Amino acid sequence: MQKESSKTSPAIRLTSAIIGFILVATFVFGLSYSISTGFAGFEGGLPFAIITVIVMCMVLYDIWEECIRKPKK
Repeated sequence: MQKESSKTSPAIRLTSAIIGFILVATFVFGLSYSISTGFAGFEGGLPFAIITVIVMCMVLYDIWEECIRKPKK
């Protein structure tokens, strides 16, 4: 599987990862905002907001792992 990812340049991989992160973050944070300001209220939307922040941190770590950090040989 490592050979397949080495076919694309690091700049293209990083650019597509950043674009993907922005799209996913916009959707998920917008959904979290909508839940918190809607019928559920802040207390009802707080668990989803916490989960959202944790998952987005994991996405950023995966981007760092795959695109920025040098792979071990």
